[in-house]
Amino acid sequence: MKPARRWAVAGCAALLLAQGASSAHALPSYAQVKSAYVPSESLLVARDGRPLHSRRIDTTVRRFAWTPLHDMSPALLRAVIASEDKNFFEHSGVDWKAAGSAAWSNVWDSAGKKRLRGASTLTMQLVGLIDEDEKRRGRRSVLEKISQTALALQLDRQWSKRQILEAYLNLVAFRGELQGVGAMSRTLFGKWPDGLVEREAALAAALLRAPNAAPRLVSQRACFLLKELERASECEGLDSFATYSLGGDLRQGTDVAPLAPHLAAKLLTRPGQTVKTSLDADLQGFAAESLRRHLRALAPQNAQDGAVLVLDNATGEVLAWVGSSGNLSDAANVDGVTALRQAGSTLKPFLYGLAFQRKTLTPASLIEDAPLALDTGNGLYAPQNYEPDYRGWVSIRTALGGSLNVPAVKTLTRIGPEPLRKTLREFGFDSLTESGEWYGYSLALGSADISLLMLANAYRALANAGVWTPLRSTPSRLAARFDAPMPCADKGCAGVFAGAGNLPKRIALSAPAAFQISDILADRNARAGTFGLESWLSTPYWSAVKTGTSKDMRDNWCAGYSRRYTVGVWVGNAAGEPMHDVSGIAGAAPVWREVLDWLHRGDATLGRPVVVSASPEAPKGLLRTRVRFDPPAEAAREEWFLPGTEHTVVRAATLRALGQISYPANGTIVALDPDIPPQRQRLPLRLSSPPEPGWRWRLNGKSLGPVATANTWLPRAGAHELELVSQSGQALDRVRFEVRAMPDRGKPTR
Repeated sequence: MKPARRWAVAGCAALLLAQGASSAHALPSYAQVKSAYVPSESLLVARDGRPLHSRRIDTTVRRFAWTPLHDMSPALLRAVIASEDKNFFEHSGVDWKAAGSAAWSNVWDSAGKKRLRGASTLTMQLVGLIDEDEKRRGRRSVLEKISQTALALQLDRQWSKRQILEAYLNLVAFRGELQGVGAMSRTLFGKWPDGLVEREAALAAALLRAPNAAPRLVSQRACFLLKELERASECEGLDSFATYSLGGDLRQGTDVAPLAPHLAAKLLTRPGQTVKTSLDADLQGFAAESLRRHLRALAPQNAQDGAVLVLDNATGEVLAWVGSSGNLSDAANVDGVTALRQAGSTLKPFLYGLAFQRKTLTPASLIEDAPLALDTGNGLYAPQNYEPDYRGWVSIRTALGGSLNVPAVKTLTRIGPEPLRKTLREFGFDSLTESGEWYGYSLALGSADISLLMLANAYRALANAGVWTPLRSTPSRLAARFDAPMPCADKGCAGVFAGAGNLPKRIALSAPAAFQISDILADRNARAGTFGLESWLSTPYWSAVKTGTSKDMRDNWCAGYSRRYTVGVWVGNAAGEPMHDVSGIAGAAPVWREVLDWLHRGDATLGRPVVVSASPEAPKGLLRTRVRFDPPAEAAREEWFLPGTEHTVVRAATLRALGQISYPANGTIVALDPDIPPQRQRLPLRLSSPPEPGWRWRLNGKSLGPVATANTWLPRAGAHELELVSQSGQALDRVRFEVRAMPDRGKPTR
């Protein structure tokens, strides 16, 4: 008997012993192996299924999606079979002839005079990849080798040859962290497996025996294989090609364009995930490019970062989420959509909306735009307009449309910071966690930190007649079938998304007041004095829009809506550095306009229809009245009023109408120092404007004297109520404050 045959017979005898132990051992099925396969990447896709972003989650291994055998290059299959298992399609899981020949050769060369040969088939190797016991044991002894052989015979009976080959090429390690043909092909050669040519296939097959060998050694083995396959001509230049491919110069990985990295970082948390979002792939790409194009033009003015958010008014679906300018930024990973920044003038619509709802003001009310200094208890607060001049008496329509600062602060002195803060919270600004008094009068000018996410959804509530609802990052039809994932729930995302106990909807502002605000924000005549009749804000379809710029031009906003969409844009620097002469109309507004135009003009070639945005109908409870001004500070016009507030003639307010207590402010706490003489701690009593004759102070129901002469008060510990009283005895304004006596530091206390 020939030596090889003798070893084969001996192996069979040992195999019979091992089969008894292996017969009870159940190998997984092909379907189970494929189902358990988890790529290291996760995928974010658009509403139509197009990929938006691929994110690697598992950093221990690099695996792409399972690659079917028909998506692998025939050249690769030939090379792998020729290199690893020439008789793969003929044997039953074990190549007995090769096993016997290898065993004889290995014994004959026990002195180490010749390279030893192996006889593991692709089926046997696959057993080692899918069987947990085999993975733990490895291949250290003859008995373990026999066990692997028995399992290979079992696997060959249960699986087809195509399934075995497909699973092997998806599970085998090629080089370093690369596992499977998909990761190998994309990372090393920059193409999918179906495109591998002869020399690439030979290099891939050569890696199977020594995944981390030097490129020159891999090239030599690949060339030997190419000669076996009668492709010797492919060896020319193979060394340099192997060095280039295996040396890390080509690392494309995936051809999924990184269109939504910031949303992907929030939604993709597990390897192998595929999350379908509500994003529109075309819109996402357009918004990102529009932002980058305008930021390139603003680079000399120190503006490098920005963000864009697009919402569907009806459904609350997020249609575009652009978190940064990408490589134009030094902090591209910072998400500008959720970052908290000062709001600037973008909060003014909510202030005036509250004033309208309370019937404190109307769009036709006149308010004086003039220098103002308010005593806050910590010094004087003197707001100024963006432009250095003042306009005198202006209507609220002009004040809001032209974004005048002093009228906004004067309005807040009437309403109070705390009622405004509560209203802003109703509009979803959950970042306003302090009291209204903590923010003070500067809240009217946007001193609070908000996110673009909160701002855009608040403007969407104005578009929806004052009704606030949470946002969704997944299509509504999917969200109806299961709990939609929340991208985030704290900081700049707090309270914005559906879930986490958020109410499905709430009335943040009455429909009539919301309509009045929208009507002003859509009025190009109202903003003409500041922005001109033709600007980035003037669209050929109905839209309402507001810009904002924070202190020192650190943040630049533009938020607005049409009947169907809301678009919010932020421009600035992630590090908080100020920009140079970049206002909302110059920075964020051009991007806002381009994106909103794209949404409405449609594209017949892509099957995207034109979207019409007509003026909304006024809700019930509003009156349309023609008004004129006396003196004629503004032209006569048609104006919207809540019942009971309508006028046909609007006259400039008298001092009596403007009378407000500026100090002490409502809620002030005064602490008396026992080391300072009482006369030196008299409390100043101040008004926001000169008093009319006969006005008096009244404290806790008792008169303190005329306002003109009684301008200080010797404080007493306790809670107090101060009133401004007219000559007829009518209370024009009142505040509540507290005086606390500090303990005498010279006496012991208990």
